[in-house]
Amino acid sequence: MSTLRTDSEILLAEPRGFCAGVDRAIEIVERALDKFGAPIYVRHEIVHNTFVVNDLKAKGAIFIEELSDVPPDATLIFSAHGVSKAIQDEAQARGFQVFDATCPLVTKVHVEVAKLHKEGYEFIMIGHKGHPEVEGTMGQLDSGIHLVEDVADVARVQPGQTDKLALVTQTTLSMDDAAGIAAAVKARFPKVREPKQQDICYATQNRQDAIKVMSPQVDVVIVVGSPTSSNSNRLREVAQKLGTESYMVDHADELQPSWFEGRSRVGLTAGASAPDVLVQAVIARLRELGAVSVRKMDGVVETIKFPLPKGLKPDPA
Repeated sequence: MSTLRTDSEILLAEPRGFCAGVDRAIEIVERALDKFGAPIYVRHEIVHNTFVVNDLKAKGAIFIEELSDVPPDATLIFSAHGVSKAIQDEAQARGFQVFDATCPLVTKVHVEVAKLHKEGYEFIMIGHKGHPEVEGTMGQLDSGIHLVEDVADVARVQPGQTDKLALVTQTTLSMDDAAGIAAAVKARFPKVREPKQQDICYATQNRQDAIKVMSPQVDVVIVVGSPTSSNSNRLREVAQKLGTESYMVDHADELQPSWFEGRSRVGLTAGASAPDVLVQAVIARLRELGAVSVRKMDGVVETIKFPLPKGLKPDPA
């Protein structure tokens, strides 16, 4: 039964879906399974997507939170979000064969924190408490790194000194929200050192830019992504703040016909950890609800590819 208007279309955001860091992380798990056989242990969900995690479980990956759950001599993979120094040290002490699937853009933040710490810097980190990327970045140091989640936190934060203070951010935040918090940090601590390059990753930025272009052109926005995915949640929020009704779904079955009653144009995007197979399933369901055509919007073409770790690179032909 049709819900959408008879002249309805789907606008596909470009870019959407997998980024280079997610592609790399999934490939690391799959190559490890091919090379060493199941089981392969992965600390935390490799990326925050239910479909991807369940697919890898079916292939023999076992996802754990505590390294004590990994048997001796096992192969262990760190998730794309990165881990603390304590986790790295524990894995080494336990003698696991470790492959690090941390996104290279997160690793860049870790390297910058280590470098500036040696120069005597303390840090203010903009991010969401409890997110594994934030725990991994803050866990690069024993002390001297302070988390702020909003502007109100900036007024309360008490670094030990302000002469050498640096700012870092979680890579998957809303660009607009992060900019507002960063401005509050700079207002309170004028000498704060900003990142050499914006910490928010290229893929997060590109997907948010695409949503900003798309949202005013549609009646409703659908974001494909799992509830645990920070960047997917931010996409929905960006659309909502622009005044466009927006919903996030983990899979096509979650689409509610009432969302599309009398609507003529649906915007569709996907978070950086959501595979295209889920987007295609949503398109198929929207066609069942009456969508007539699909139009891909113009947008940035992403060509970035990150290298695999040593030991998992394909053999030369």
